[in-house]
Amino acid sequence: MTLRLILIRHGLSTFNVERRIQGRDDLSTLTDEGRGQARRAGQALEGLSVEALWASPLKRAAETARSVAASLAGIEEGITWSDDLLEVDLGPWSGSTAADLQENHPEAWATWRRDPSVLQLERADGTPYFPLQELMAQAERALAALVARHPARGADRTVVVVAHNMILKVMLLAMLGRDLSSLRSLRLDNASISVVNVAALAGPDSGAAPAAALRFCERHSVQLESVNGTTHLGDGWLERPPEGLRLLLVRHGETDWNREGRFQGQIDIPLNDRGREQADAARSCLEGVSLQRAWSSRMSRPRETAEIILRNHPAVHLSLTDGLREIGHGLWEGRLEEEIRADWPDLLDAWKRAPETVTMPEGETIQQVSDRAVACWREIVAALVPGETVLVVAHDAVNKTILCELLGMTPAAIWSIKQGNGGVSVIDYPQGSEGVGVVTALNITAHLGGVLDRTAAGAL
Repeated sequence: MTLRLILIRHGLSTFNVERRIQGRDDLSTLTDEGRGQARRAGQALEGLSVEALWASPLKRAAETARSVAASLAGIEEGITWSDDLLEVDLGPWSGSTAADLQENHPEAWATWRRDPSVLQLERADGTPYFPLQELMAQAERALAALVARHPARGADRTVVVVAHNMILKVMLLAMLGRDLSSLRSLRLDNASISVVNVAALAGPDSGAAPAAALRFCERHSVQLESVNGTTHLGDGWLERPPEGLRLLLVRHGETDWNREGRFQGQIDIPLNDRGREQADAARSCLEGVSLQRAWSSRMSRPRETAEIILRNHPAVHLSLTDGLREIGHGLWEGRLEEEIRADWPDLLDAWKRAPETVTMPEGETIQQVSDRAVACWREIVAALVPGETVLVVAHDAVNKTILCELLGMTPAAIWSIKQGNGGVSVIDYPQGSEGVGVVTALNITAHLGGVLDRTAAGAL
């Protein structure tokens, strides 16, 4: 990956506190708490080599951007202000509270809550428009402008983008090739940090004007490295009781084979010392969380990871399940990538390019892994009662298929998701087990040292 986008939502604003619709009105400003959040977001990026910072010109985002920029050394250009990073245009609703809209526009408000993509509003001149559909087109323009200025090929580069809740969510969906139906599956908190890695696919230079029919996702490969990281804010939100259900999905700590890049699959390789340190860091990260139950793959590396995390929760029972075991790589297990390439070059290329087309020699398909992992996940969710927070520890491919399902993607998209050793993802079900899962945070590894995931990039 050659272009790293670091997406930051603006700090807490006056309208956030008053729970008013902001949209692209510029009446809302940062609160004192929001200014502190902005400073901490900038401090979390200190030491990174950043090429540029792009931002929405609305006051709440602009002040956040300037605060972040103050912590960044060596930006080659000043802040680039872009109207394509403005928040969604909810013109007639701006300044209203949810209670106002429920009382005065009950049908439109119900549509916004149910399926915002089909919400239709009227501009001041009486012209009807669809705010979210316009926002998706805006997101595509913003992404095209970013890669035109900072091509996702050649030298590695990092660009920071400071904007708003809805535009950043829609940009994430556009990068993943998802439509607006997945909008509610992601959460972005004030001053949160998300990291996305982008590479141009083979074809015309990414800086050239794209064919009208090609979306960003058709011209680039994308990996969500992390979403909605807020560890730098130190606000302890994870320790507060959840609304509904909460599941903490953790990948096991590092093994020697992870470090070597050797395919593990269902060979039962234990944690190495670094992996135990990562598990202990996850334990420390989660020590203030009230856990009621825990599940793990039966394999030793996730089981030991779970046992280390649960040292702070001695009363919590750990249930072991085969549904969460790692993908069966068959004859590839125990081999390095170059050894696999010597015997199965075409199959390995297909695995990297289109994993859904590959059946491992004497092993599994990614669809088979997804079927059993998602079924197991649903069984766990169905067993929970409101207010519970539980731990689930599994493997790279397993976690990725579960997260793909939650984000409305097929297992073909596993390379779009990163799962670092010892990384923590948070999934909430605000309406309970019958409701929709929300990826509240994805692959948080700040407890392992910094905003970026620097864990081993070895094989599954």
